[in-house]
Amino acid sequence: MTSKIFRSIFATSLVVLFATLAIITTFIYDYFTDIQIDQLKDELSIASVGTEQSGEEYLENLKSDNFRLTWIASDGTVLFDSQADKSAMDNHLDREEIREAFETGKGSSSRRSATLTEKTLYEAVLLSDGTVLRISVNRASGFVLLLGMMYPVIIVIIIAVIISAVLAHKMSKRIIEPLNKLDLDNPTENDAYEEIAPLLRRIHKQNMKIERKVAELNRRKDEFELITKNMREGLILLDKNRNILTINSAAMTIFSTDENCVGKEFLTINRRHEITSAIEKALTDGHAEIRAGLNEKEYQFDISRIETDGETVGAVILVFDITEQADAERLRREFTANVSHELKTPLQTITGSAELMENGLVKEEDIPRFIGHIREEATRLVTLVEDIIRLSQLDEQTELPKENVSLFEVANEACVVLRDSADKKDITLTVSGDGGNIYGVKHLLFEVIYNLCDNGIKYTPDGGKVEVDISETEKDVTLTVSDNGIGIAPQHHARIFERFYRVDKSHSKKSGGTGLGLSIVKHSVQYHGGKISLHSAENKGTSVLVVLPKIEQC
Repeated sequence: MTSKIFRSIFATSLVVLFATLAIITTFIYDYFTDIQIDQLKDELSIASVGTEQSGEEYLENLKSDNFRLTWIASDGTVLFDSQADKSAMDNHLDREEIREAFETGKGSSSRRSATLTEKTLYEAVLLSDGTVLRISVNRASGFVLLLGMMYPVIIVIIIAVIISAVLAHKMSKRIIEPLNKLDLDNPTENDAYEEIAPLLRRIHKQNMKIERKVAELNRRKDEFELITKNMREGLILLDKNRNILTINSAAMTIFSTDENCVGKEFLTINRRHEITSAIEKALTDGHAEIRAGLNEKEYQFDISRIETDGETVGAVILVFDITEQADAERLRREFTANVSHELKTPLQTITGSAELMENGLVKEEDIPRFIGHIREEATRLVTLVEDIIRLSQLDEQTELPKENVSLFEVANEACVVLRDSADKKDITLTVSGDGGNIYGVKHLLFEVIYNLCDNGIKYTPDGGKVEVDISETEKDVTLTVSDNGIGIAPQHHARIFERFYRVDKSHSKKSGGTGLGLSIVKHSVQYHGGKISLHSAENKGTSVLVVLPKIEQC
């Protein structure tokens, strides 16, 4: 702003300077022209007296390098000229000053040269004998006069320009200095120019309005950030050019990025074709939904177009983690298929045996064996249905009666029940440790220990061992069931507690298991707020660790 004011003042000074020079030159030129005309008239008056007394003789003796005298007869013929041959000169009767002198007694005129560099002044007077005496003088034009004064004029201009520049610089700084010192945060407290007081008052009002708006925007921003920061769902706002405007913490985690992605294109954090296609579809159609897997999890993307006054300004992306839901759907499908299969096999056996007996195709001595098959399959069906009902209760978190339970005692009871199975394979079954008192559902805890020990017996070769160890601290009780059996390969560890999942399906069928035992164990432990973990390797045995919170109630 200082330079602008400087240029304005400096330019004004130059304009005034040149205008002044032009005006002064014009007035001086006119002033000296008038003086020269008066001198011409005086000279003409003197010359006219001498001419009337002595005639041409006087004119010939009158020599001057500045003035030119011409004597014209009444018919316009030149009688005498001080600078030219009178016989070669034209008739002067048509000259303005001559004609005027014959008419009024005096005449005057001025004429410029062809090059416009000179101007000739003429004065004429009528003599008593009827002739006209004319005097003339040449003088330079104003332009030539100015050129002749060019050197002093240039010096004057240079001095004036320097002075103007210095003064303009000082004035501009003096004008701007109070403006630069204005406190725009408190406009009404400034004591600068009275002329800008209305402006300062308007700035003060505008500042107050802006402060209120900023406070409101900050409040809304804080609310928005607080809400989005604590959202479990990922939230991303895009502009119409697909650049990221806002991204919350959950979305940063999902896309493995940070806040530096704000302002960049969405493709910088994810290049999956199905996601970018869904964004384009949402911007075009208004809405799009897809499912996509990221980082071994499954997410649902809900994308909606944002419009303002009918114009698309961006899109909002909501990302939901549906991994558990997808797993639950998969497990339900598998569970339904497995239940159907597990029920169908014994029912077919029962139906087939019954049809053979009904049609008399079974020998009398084989009837007891067929009846035994029917009883075994029916028992298996009952066990399967009971396990399914038990799992359903655990899934629904049905409230079951709880009591103070000693895991050590429950473990001994389970081992007593399983003693015959262990003895048949010459397997050593032992229980060791502390009391392990907790508050829980006794029959569920019994099934946890029973199923773990039963699996250990089934999958341990003859002559092996199954050990149950119980330990406790002030906070929890630890149950460990270990064996030296065939073990479980690492690739099965993640799914071993799923319903109907079998590592060795043929061996499981022969053992008579329903495939739900370990799933019941897992859900029973979760029901009591505990955790379960598996440590196993092929041909090196298996160890299952169960940690239950120690809560007692009398």
